[in-house]
Amino acid sequence: MASAYTPEVQGTGVKASIQRLGGHLAGMIMPNIGAFIAWGLITALFIPSGWWPNETLAELVGPIISTLLPILIGYTGGRIVHGQRGAVVGAVATMGVVVGSDVPMFLGAMIIGPLAAFVIKLVDRLLEDRVKAGFEMLVENFTAGIVGGLMAIAGVLAIGPVVERVTNAAGSAVGWLVDHSLLPLASFLIEPAKVLFLNNAINHGVLGPLGAAEAAQQGDSILFMLETNPGPGLGLLLAYMFFGPRLLRASTPASAIIHFFGGIHEIYFPYVLMKPRMIAAVIAGGVTGVATFMVTGVGLVATPAPGSIFAYLTMTPRGAHVGVILGIVLSAAVSFLVGALLLGFGRASGDAAQDGAEAAGTAGADVTSETTADRDAARPDARRSL
Repeated sequence: MASAYTPEVQGTGVKASIQRLGGHLAGMIMPNIGAFIAWGLITALFIPSGWWPNETLAELVGPIISTLLPILIGYTGGRIVHGQRGAVVGAVATMGVVVGSDVPMFLGAMIIGPLAAFVIKLVDRLLEDRVKAGFEMLVENFTAGIVGGLMAIAGVLAIGPVVERVTNAAGSAVGWLVDHSLLPLASFLIEPAKVLFLNNAINHGVLGPLGAAEAAQQGDSILFMLETNPGPGLGLLLAYMFFGPRLLRASTPASAIIHFFGGIHEIYFPYVLMKPRMIAAVIAGGVTGVATFMVTGVGLVATPAPGSIFAYLTMTPRGAHVGVILGIVLSAAVSFLVGALLLGFGRASGDAAQDGAEAAGTAGADVTSETTADRDAARPDARRSL
């Protein structure tokens, strides 16, 4: 699948397969980036720890992330596979994984939305030219309803619980690294898990309780900083802003502001899903940040929620601000440099091919115009010779 965000991939190797997978994921996420930004703004502004707390408006936060965003993703994924019928069936099926799990089902929506659309596509092919005239609409509506309902049930009973087990397994793996004092290596699990929207499960389900126990004994804990560091995401967004595809550069400044100052890390996850190789940038930034925090011996007194720079500085004990800021800055710098390298410093964004095509078209037009002009100039001479 090729889109404005992901140029067509050539080849059949592992690299090409990963690029195609990233293209499909981007096709489901990027058209809905406006909804993510809306959710990020509402969260950053109106939750109890936001800029303008409002209990009534804060009630929008939970339903949007748990229901609206997964359904939009499932709808879009279904539409990619089988048009409007696939979109409707994908949205209905996504409701099953939403109900079947207690964590946000972005990953589940990416799975079940296209899958349900593929099933209805097979059903349509099976029934093609076999339905009597006058019954087409009736059959189409009932087949879509039956497939959507069955896939929703599968989401409740199978796909949702499986994705939730994956979430718990990721949290357990992070906990094992923490128990064995391998904190920098935890970024190799935390950052990919975050991109799959498992950040809250890891932070509040694993790192938060462990950090609270450690802070009760020694006054602060580095565990509060493993998942919440805004540096890697900021570096990634800056790399996109300077070297990413032109269609995305305009959206990254707002995303960077929401991420860094609002603490809504989910805003940068679609940018990684669009180009899966960019996960290396945030991993490198995460490892750098954790290593810096360890070397400087800093920690936080509580979980910064949301993970904005303001919350970070608020939760920093007296005398530790230099180490905390240094870790954030270095992690952002490393993430930016690795991200810029992976983007080819603008040459690997897909714009080069587009510019080449445009240049070729312009050159062709110039050659054509010159040829025509030469032909016209030669005609009077031809007449005079006659």
